[in-house]
Amino acid sequence: MKFAIALFSPPHAPSSRRALRFAEAAVAGGHQIVRLFFYQDGVHSASSNVVCAQDELDLPGEWREFVQAQHLDGVVCIAAALRRGVLNAEEAQRYTRSAANLNLPWELSGLGQLHEATQLADRLVCFGGP
Repeated sequence: MKFAIALFSPPHAPSSRRALRFAEAAVAGGHQIVRLFFYQDGVHSASSNVVCAQDELDLPGEWREFVQAQHLDGVVCIAAALRRGVLNAEEAQRYTRSAANLNLPWELSGLGQLHEATQLADRLVCFGGP
């Protein structure tokens, strides 16, 4: 089965951990993830500046490792990211900000990528939300 996964919640929310565990289980079960799409507060899980307490799971780090290890398409909604200060080098320069906090393997893109993912996948699975 082909899955598209959308994450709407921040890294400290239980649904973010569930999303990661679901993605890991899907791949382990032989399924395909056509795209991960981080939207709303989910964009914080792609930020390289999130620092977790020593006794907490480093969810952004685990997402980054998982996406890289599985060669997944990890997309961060550009509008949601800019609104929350999650910038890649290009956007930091465009908006004259002092630093970027979105690095590879993440890609900034628009909601069209989520729409395309729903067309390519058999199922869209969403975690978190308003």
